Amino acid sequence: MAAHAAVPARRRFDTRGWGAPVTIGVLYGLYASTVARHGGPTTLGQLWLGLVSAAVLAVGIHTLHRHGRALPRELRAAAWGALTGIAVGFLFSLSGASVLSSSGLGLAAAGLNAVAAFYVFYTHEDAAGRPAPY
Repeated sequence: MAAHAAVPARRRFDTRGWGAPVTIGVLYGLYASTVARHGGPTTLGQLWLGLVSAAVLAVGIHTLHRHGRALPRELRAAAWGALTGIAVGFLFSLSGASVLSSSGLGLAAAGLNAVAAFYVFYTHEDAAGRPAPY
């Protein structure tokens, strides 16, 4: 008699790994070091700037992906907005722009991203914060 072969359980695809944050962080770091060059030769300080900014952004994205569900949707949207605003404002400040214009652009990007993130969270969750059944 042949025994029934059990179907192996499928692993659920988890999007909270390190792949996307590291990729986004590396691209951000490369862009930051390129902006900091101002057309001149590459220096060790610019490479360190790119490496540190890539690591900080990657850790921030990974932390929000991993632990963001613990926050209410309003605070989670504000956290994503703050991360985006800081990243955009920092890149703009590397180009030699004033602190006021860098802060303004960062605040505008933070506000737009927070509103967009809140809309996505609000339309894809029920009142208790669980993913919607549809």
